[in-house]
Amino acid sequence: MIVSIQKRDGRVEPFKPQKITAAIQRAGEATGEFAVEEARRLTLKVVTLIHSLQDTLSLSVENVQDIVEEVLLASPYRRTAKAYIIYRDQHARLREMVRKADVDLIDSYLGRVDWRVRENSNMAYSLQGLNNYISSEVSKVYWLNKIYPAEIREAHDNGAMHLHDLGLLSVYCVGWDLQDLLRGGFKGVAGKAESLPAKHFRTALGQIVNFFYTLQGEAAGAQAFSNFDTLLAPFVRYDRLGPKEVKQALQEFIFNVNVPTRVGFQTPFTNLTMDLIAPSTLANEHAVIGGKEMPETYADFQPEMDMINTAFLEVMTEGDAKGRVFTFPIPTYNITEDFDWERPGLEKLWEVTAKYGIPYFANFVNSDMSPDDARSMCCRLRLDTRELNRRGGGLFGANPQTGSIGVVTINMPRLGYLAESEQDFLERLDHLMGMARNSLEIKRKVLERFTEQNLYPYTKFYLRQVHQRFKCYWQNHFSTIGLVGLNEACLNLFGEDIGSERGRAFALTVMDFMRARLTDYQEETGNLYNLEATPAEGTTYRLARLDKKLYPEIIAAGGDGEPFYSNSTQLPVNYSDDILHVLDLQDEIQTKYTGGTVVHAFVGEAVSDPQAVKAFVRMVCQNYRLPYFTLTPTFSICEDHGYLSGEVHECPHCGQYTEVYSRVVGYIRPIQQWNAGKQNEFHQRKTYRVAQALAQ
Repeated sequence: MIVSIQKRDGRVEPFKPQKITAAIQRAGEATGEFAVEEARRLTLKVVTLIHSLQDTLSLSVENVQDIVEEVLLASPYRRTAKAYIIYRDQHARLREMVRKADVDLIDSYLGRVDWRVRENSNMAYSLQGLNNYISSEVSKVYWLNKIYPAEIREAHDNGAMHLHDLGLLSVYCVGWDLQDLLRGGFKGVAGKAESLPAKHFRTALGQIVNFFYTLQGEAAGAQAFSNFDTLLAPFVRYDRLGPKEVKQALQEFIFNVNVPTRVGFQTPFTNLTMDLIAPSTLANEHAVIGGKEMPETYADFQPEMDMINTAFLEVMTEGDAKGRVFTFPIPTYNITEDFDWERPGLEKLWEVTAKYGIPYFANFVNSDMSPDDARSMCCRLRLDTRELNRRGGGLFGANPQTGSIGVVTINMPRLGYLAESEQDFLERLDHLMGMARNSLEIKRKVLERFTEQNLYPYTKFYLRQVHQRFKCYWQNHFSTIGLVGLNEACLNLFGEDIGSERGRAFALTVMDFMRARLTDYQEETGNLYNLEATPAEGTTYRLARLDKKLYPEIIAAGGDGEPFYSNSTQLPVNYSDDILHVLDLQDEIQTKYTGGTVVHAFVGEAVSDPQAVKAFVRMVCQNYRLPYFTLTPTFSICEDHGYLSGEVHECPHCGQYTEVYSRVVGYIRPIQQWNAGKQNEFHQRKTYRVAQALAQ
């Protein structure tokens, strides 16, 4: 005799067969196979089976539901059985979502028990950080349990690959069309305040700030504008501004975009591309002010472009009130074949690079990129799916009207550890890439549906032109597949690092294999795919930790400290102190990427001679084909005495502890805020000497 049943929360309640009848009836009516009378008959079978059990005293809800499944599967009502199983699974997922949002999550954040509290160094420990931590976990459960099939969920959970940005139901990175904002103003959502097109320089900057603040809330990654100096230069002339007024306006702008207004107490992740000279795609276009075309073309405003660039660089060089670096916006400078290395006003570019290492340099001299690509995604009606296209904009940026809907990173060291040969490695890689592709196709459809439902109202408005052209919003945005730890993959597979002749040859084989697969995916789906050196700030640590638990003998970086994997196809951070040797080994590999990639030249302290920086940048662009690179000094900040060159943990003037800054994966943050794996990486880095490189 069944008297009671144990609920999932541990409570014991009287056993009521009518609840079983109700559940079976709902399933039967949903499929149209039967109604209440048949539900009652099936319930009798369930109860009879329960009575046949030896122990009915400890009966649980799950036991009863298992028996209901068994009865339905044995009946002629196969569609109802399937519907009931799906119903159970959906409710299990919902319970998991609720469970994730319990007090344990709060306690693990408050006690800093979970390493993911410092997964992202742009996010500070705070109440907003706590809120983001909780909501991210719930979103992650939704993606993995509600959206993705079990195979993809398991591949992520066990570390075979990493699905990025599960903490937000949105896209990765987005490049926007600044011309669209200047022509139409900031608007597009019913019930929200709207702005007319900007008529003045300060107003335009204010609208850009508001745009970044708002659109950052609708994406997981970076927000980018290209042609910043070209498109804003006319406002300077029409406002009759001098260098002092331009600098003051840009000072306000840069400070405002560095305020932590984003969820999780983060600064909006922003990227600006500077042209320095009006590109051919804009040079002969009429300038736009107040939404109207002016008589002059953009090529006529070179003095004002120079003024903007000089003022911007002065503000970035000075830093904030304490001498801290302005982390954002990350500026990318286009170095073209006709670049004027002696142009007046560019001295500050070399100074800010020597002091903080802020700029990214886009190599348009020797790489296969063109400055005209920056507007190609806006204007091209159709892309050749047999050709892999570049997203543009560096590691975090993106050309206008393009970007990436999502990123999946393949765990290369595990493949190297498990594979029995190079061919076996490629076959295993092919399987994982297929799963990555499937996950990205699913995500693209989900994002398209969410956009139609107005979950991202401003994004929907500013992608309206793409929708008008293609009848979908994300047609111009790439599905991105990346990799981590190819160096450790080589070590695990055949005992040589990626700097060896065999390691480098294998890396090129892997990259060509991945590119060929991505081309196939484009042709099969009609969607854009690209290959990225994913930043993997938290991923290198997460995957290495998982692998060390599953396979204690696997080779990872980190020595006796916290394990991590080398980023993408990079050499180990302690491989060499000879930057030219590193560039020689990396150059061909870097050209294989079509998504974000960058080579960071880490120097131990500020370069004393800015002219040496200029010579270094020129030498790299003229002798190498790699698309993007940075020069990254280490520096420290004292609360009272400001900027200190190099890694200085105690101020020599007052003895206070300092903040030590370096580039974590692509942006500059205090190393105290890095996760444990990245901190260990920092301490293992070998640094380069620019003067020594130039003397070779």
